[in-house]
Amino acid sequence: MKNYEIMFIVRPDVEETVVKNTVKTLEKVLTDHKAKITLSKELGQKEFAYEIKKFKSGYYFLYNIEAKDDAAIKEFDRVSRIDENVVRHLVINLDK
Repeated sequence: MKNYEIMFIVRPDVEETVVKNTVKTLEKVLTDHKAKITLSKELGQKEFAYEIKKFKSGYYFLYNIEAKDDAAIKEFDRVSRIDENVVRHLVINLDK
């Protein structure tokens, strides 16, 4: 099993239900590809050091996951890039 840390930021100008639906969608992508979520934290809204896509803040989320292969990570990356509510995302392989 490979261990990964994922952080993503959701845009600040959407309703709370949209934020929750975005998070559920991204969690479903991971679990559908047989990744196990070992840690899930909502870090709240934080100010950026600089503007990202014309936003000055965003809702931060942190996940630690275990996955057998990188299929879940590749799909998460693909969906995060497509979803207009995700401002930025980062995936770190903790095993390296």
